[in-house]
Amino acid sequence: MSVIDPSMESMLETFICESTSLLEELDEIMLSSEKSKNINEKNINEIFRIMHTVKGSAAMMGLDELSNFAHAVEDVFFIIRQDPSKLNIVMDTIFDLLFQAEDYIKSELDELQGEGGDKQDSAELIRKLKEQVAIMNGTAPAETPSNNEQSQSSEQKNSAPVPAADGFFQVKVFFEDGCQMENIRSYMLITQLKEVCEEITSVPANPEADSSLCNEIIKNGLLLSFKPIGKDPEEVYKVIETSVNIKSYEPIEHVAEQKVKPQSEVETVSDNSSINTVSEPSVSPPKEEIKSSSAPQPKVNKQNLISVNQTKLDQLMDLVGEIVTAESMVSSNPDLKGLELDNFYKSTRELRKLTDELQDVVMSIRMVPLSGVFQKMNRIVRDMSKKLNKAVDFDTIGGDTEVDKTINDSLADPFMHMIRNAVDHAIESPEERLALGKPETGKITLGAQNIGGDIVITISDDGQGLDPEKLLQKARKNGLLTKPESEYTDKEIFNLIMLPGFSTNKEVTEYSGRGVGMDVVRKNIEKVGGNINIDSTKNVGTTFTIKIPLTLAIVDGMEISVGSTIFTLPITSIKQSFKISDPSQIICNTDGTEMIMLRGNCYPIIRLHSVFNIETKITDLMEGIVIQIEYGDKVGCIFADELIGEQQVVVKPFPPFLNRYDVKGCGLSGCTILGDGSISLILDANNLLHLNER
Repeated sequence: MSVIDPSMESMLETFICESTSLLEELDEIMLSSEKSKNINEKNINEIFRIMHTVKGSAAMMGLDELSNFAHAVEDVFFIIRQDPSKLNIVMDTIFDLLFQAEDYIKSELDELQGEGGDKQDSAELIRKLKEQVAIMNGTAPAETPSNNEQSQSSEQKNSAPVPAADGFFQVKVFFEDGCQMENIRSYMLITQLKEVCEEITSVPANPEADSSLCNEIIKNGLLLSFKPIGKDPEEVYKVIETSVNIKSYEPIEHVAEQKVKPQSEVETVSDNSSINTVSEPSVSPPKEEIKSSSAPQPKVNKQNLISVNQTKLDQLMDLVGEIVTAESMVSSNPDLKGLELDNFYKSTRELRKLTDELQDVVMSIRMVPLSGVFQKMNRIVRDMSKKLNKAVDFDTIGGDTEVDKTINDSLADPFMHMIRNAVDHAIESPEERLALGKPETGKITLGAQNIGGDIVITISDDGQGLDPEKLLQKARKNGLLTKPESEYTDKEIFNLIMLPGFSTNKEVTEYSGRGVGMDVVRKNIEKVGGNINIDSTKNVGTTFTIKIPLTLAIVDGMEISVGSTIFTLPITSIKQSFKISDPSQIICNTDGTEMIMLRGNCYPIIRLHSVFNIETKITDLMEGIVIQIEYGDKVGCIFADELIGEQQVVVKPFPPFLNRYDVKGCGLSGCTILGDGSISLILDANNLLHLNER
């Protein structure tokens, strides 16, 4: 791996972020192109642009090995851009090679972040890339510079500028349209050029000091006056060419004795000045893009987007949570009971309004779409289906659904395990599928939708499904059964695959069978407040349903009391609340369960004091309060002593050591700190309704 340039360490995070984003874009282009078995002109230009940017960025960071590798990929697409018909010559090999190239770049970025991993030798990949170039050109691989380098160097030689008497040269640099932060990019370029220049000055001077200089740089370009080391400006121009986001540069002839002319004198370039344009992905020729520096530049709006470190967002969310708790402590202070404080309560209502708005803004900042995680699964299915010789279609639904950034980052590993298991163990071979009367091509679907205050994600396949008998046999062999086999329901049998080390694979393969890693899946999903359910039919398919909260931070809840215990029920789970006025509404079943008749429909009654074994004086259904709750298509009623009131609360997860007791399975999703400092348990409507079904 190339060693990072110490002078650029401060820009490392930005480089990794930008490069990762470009690789995700490249991955999407390649997957869609492979599916259509063609790379259209637009995508050819996009791939060239991506590799050109990675090459320049890596060179700027001092990562020469990575820069040279990206240059080799760029050369392949330079030829294809010149003559798209040559793509047909390498169509059989180009996709696999590009995916390998993408994996290599990803591994380099991982190493920069301290994440080791297997990767291919760059020299071998570069050899294969040069081989593709040779095949398209019909010649042996040559060590000569690529066509675009030759054309640029010849153009420079034909129009070499003449230095001033003091040995200074001048060059005007223009950045790509919409690249943003032109003042910072100018500073970065100047920092790079200092290594090949004895002296260098710029107009505007010290561009990094003022972001308002961006518009000036966009309009007039960045004017550099430099004295190169060794009196040859070619090294300076090479650095400019390989720098990221450079659109064009213009060496200026016949400079005056002063190092940098006043701004009013440098806005127009003489007709004899040469213009060097860095290769662009645009289809139109570079010469048409900039005819002279005096041409009117399009008006660019002031930048409205900035990048923020996620740690700062986490700190901001924590701070908002503390503000919400403090606001609750003030408004619910027991010292205020019985006092007539109209102005105070008016002020606290205004404070609550502002706190709500602050919370909404912070939460919206942290929300990101699931499409990025979904796209990564596309690549996994593609690679595995090729290696396992299986035909698999992969569909995604609801990729634009947004979740909290922390939750989004936690989903990649669980999804990867489950998708791998589906392709490796669930989807049959084409021959087996045909014998079962199924289509030769299997299907895996990854979907997401927003239901109430939760995100529901489903991963389904039309494979061989789970066999309850085989699962019980495996569990018996491993000593995992905790009760007689006859008492296990299908759902309980399916959940056995979530136990550590439980696998139905007959032999160890490169990819884990269904069950290997599923305990990790469950733990990771539980860490973000979610749960997972399994439905399966033998030879029909399996569906995993994952329910996770939109955010882990703050919810609007209704406080209810049962004895001396206060519970919090999310407002999104409540359908209505009421007192029973007619005893005939209550229906007692022979098994001891109770139902209530509402508008012609019967709903189960869940007594919270019975579920959690709480002592209370209110056990008569006519005396307490009934709250109708719903989750998805399930509806039921819970019985409590009384409603205390609505309260915005900060959600705190249970300590990890409580996971062994399946606290969430008992109907609790977390806890919160109330205004008086006491702890309230947060009820989970979904699990409460599941408890009633058992």
